[in-house]
Amino acid sequence: MAESMKGLKRTHRCTEVSEANINSGKVTVMGWVQKRRNLGSLIFVDLRDRSGLLQIVFDVNDIGEEGFAKAETIRNEFVIAVTGDVTMRGGAFNENLKTGTIEVRATELRILSEANTPPFPIEENTLTKEELRLQYRYLDLRRPDLQRNLMMRSKVVTLVRNFMAEEGFLEIETPMLTKSTPEGARDYLVPSRVHPGSFYALPQSPQIFKQLLMCSGYDRYIQIARCFRDEDLRADRQPEFTQIDMELSFVDVDDVIDVNERLLAKVFKEVLDVDVALPIQRMTWQEAMDRFGSDKPDVRFGMELKDVSEVVKGCGFGVFTGALENGGSVRGINAEGQGAMPRKKIDALVDFAKGYGAKGLAYMSINEDGTYKSSFSKFMTEEELKALADAMDGKPGDLLLFAADKNKIVYNVLGALRLEIANQLGILKKDDFRFLWITEFPLLEYDEEENRYVAMHHPFTMPMEEDLPLLDTDPGKVRAKAYDIVLNGTEIGGGSVRIHQDDIQEKMFAALGFTKEAAYNQFGFLLNAFKYGVPPHAGLAYGLDRLVMLMAGEDSIRDVIAFPKVKDASCMMTQAPGEVDKKQLDELCIATAVKQD
Repeated sequence: MAESMKGLKRTHRCTEVSEANINSGKVTVMGWVQKRRNLGSLIFVDLRDRSGLLQIVFDVNDIGEEGFAKAETIRNEFVIAVTGDVTMRGGAFNENLKTGTIEVRATELRILSEANTPPFPIEENTLTKEELRLQYRYLDLRRPDLQRNLMMRSKVVTLVRNFMAEEGFLEIETPMLTKSTPEGARDYLVPSRVHPGSFYALPQSPQIFKQLLMCSGYDRYIQIARCFRDEDLRADRQPEFTQIDMELSFVDVDDVIDVNERLLAKVFKEVLDVDVALPIQRMTWQEAMDRFGSDKPDVRFGMELKDVSEVVKGCGFGVFTGALENGGSVRGINAEGQGAMPRKKIDALVDFAKGYGAKGLAYMSINEDGTYKSSFSKFMTEEELKALADAMDGKPGDLLLFAADKNKIVYNVLGALRLEIANQLGILKKDDFRFLWITEFPLLEYDEEENRYVAMHHPFTMPMEEDLPLLDTDPGKVRAKAYDIVLNGTEIGGGSVRIHQDDIQEKMFAALGFTKEAAYNQFGFLLNAFKYGVPPHAGLAYGLDRLVMLMAGEDSIRDVIAFPKVKDASCMMTQAPGEVDKKQLDELCIATAVKQD
């Protein structure tokens, strides 16, 4: 039967107890039973709280017969309170524990709560399937590795808040119920009872509101903001997520980058004791695509793309020449030292490339004697093969892989392929943190389905001043004053300088296919605000979940979120989303096309 803790007060968390507490009075600790060992005359318990483990010893000579009998009933995950004396361990020390040299000899025990046998062990690096762990997430969250992740997340947020406050930022909340606007992912909609047939949208980001705050003169804004996007999930995406969101007035690109570089250096030093070398490397979007086939390149390793279009122009291999005739390119990567890769593994890479849009993948191995083994050697002369190998900086023992198609496909294929090979070779270290700014993104990208240009970031992104004339003549070539911060091949944040001039904003809407009426219908409150004096402003938002995931060395943001959703956006613990009563639907004037049981 559970007991009260009346009259007891916890004096220490488990790992706050140390050798300094020996002969300095009794301590009281409380937590969960991790493990219990009954040796007959002695009972050993590993007590766990969020700080770690502490060994408790129950000896009938210390706690008495009644207390010892109670200790015999203890099982894993019971919640107990123990008062006792701190002593050096009687047995061998445990060098893996912070408290490995001491133990608490109990003089009083209270069982605060009993527990059923958990459906899986509460332990680090568990092999339990994620579905079961998420069903019992409240138990999963007891595991020390997840607790460390969430404590790290808390520390990151605290450091960000303190740093930004010292930099003059004001923390201001923005609405959770707002208006649905186009451009971006699908909105989560919330029906209005007071306005039947009308809907709020949950914010995909605080973008418009933070720009309004700049119009309102608040100068520097920050918010740890909850955001919602109804899109397909993956390892680094959730339907609800958290941004470190900021906006600054009277600034340009360098000002935003400066404060954020110092913020990142502060966070990584304080949390991980990692020194971030400043300034962080910058690379234009075009350079990133040409060198790495990605606008979020992982620069922890080489294997860069090389354009060999000129080298193979006029060769006898139709795959190469056909791609060039259709306006595409031929590019390759050099997997150094992998020339002896078995044909079965190369075929698997070909299949992998097809998953990214490739029709195939050409390859050439350079043998140790300098000869070539190639999937296309019969279509090219020895001189042409040598020229191709030389252009790829190929040497004996290397494997050269080529994609030939439209540039977009070639970039996608080779960008993914270099990462796949690096993962197979095991050369990526999670504690090797390589930051990179990507700048000068295209302002617009063409949507083949909608047959129009869409904003690569959002409709309020400022074009590069020198590219403004191209908005009327060649919108696809306009570069944006946009920037992403990338860490180890993952985009952890992005932002841009915003448009604050009416004439440029009108040109932008025109390029996107918006009539003036349509623009005001969607963004009228922002455009009207801009009529009353708007400062030049810019901003950036980090994905907090992604950032902490990388800092914690995890592969999924689910491991740094307390209560995440699974791939179909459902919660396995609460069984959300769920059906609601017909009365609730009637109050909201909603009829569903789905039959309810």
